[in-house]
Amino acid sequence: MPYLEYGKIDKKTEQRLQTLLRKNFRKYWRKKRTFDVIVTAILLVILFVPMLLVALIIFIDDPHGSPLYKQVRIGRHGKEFEMFKFRTMYTDADKRREELMGDNEMDGPVFKIKDNPRITRLGKILRKTSLDELPQLFNVFLGNMSLVGPHPPLPCEVSEYSDYHKLRLIVTPGITCDWQIAHNRNDISFETWVEMDLNYIENRTALGDLRIIFMTPFTMLTATGR
Repeated sequence: MPYLEYGKIDKKTEQRLQTLLRKNFRKYWRKKRTFDVIVTAILLVILFVPMLLVALIIFIDDPHGSPLYKQVRIGRHGKEFEMFKFRTMYTDADKRREELMGDNEMDGPVFKIKDNPRITRLGKILRKTSLDELPQLFNVFLGNMSLVGPHPPLPCEVSEYSDYHKLRLIVTPGITCDWQIAHNRNDISFETWVEMDLNYIENRTALGDLRIIFMTPFTMLTATGR
């Protein structure tokens, strides 16, 4: 794990790392990957036309950029990959992030504000319902994401991680997770979020993944995302 320097990590991180690695998840991972590919292929066929319609509406709402947005994220073992999303922000959003950092409502290396001026009118709806994340199905099909796993962070967020926080990068990131289906997820502290991810990694099972997948549409219907 190149993102963790053995011999230099603190005792707490080393002990938790050993706990996370004590089980052999090889069979689980093979089943998980097979499940991801089959389910994702089916979902992409079913959702292809609706996704095209969403892309068209995004373009009509704000024709100054592509409906699809590619963003560098950090995946398993700290490797970078391009994550796909529907564009929910204006084209100059990345440049305006720094000037809005003082309004950040999340603790830790995460940036979220309730009334983000960088988000388009349609983008607010897409984010509340998590529909902006549908293109991540292509990431799952390609293998750099899974249907279930810790939310993939930005490089600038990981640069502020402690070694303990980096433990959440042991597994492939996912579209949905325990944090994603939490009703009050935007009010959860970053440290609690990390513990939720680590508990998932330590106790992950196929049945647990199915529970999270089953709960995700209900969370989307409550429209509590930002």
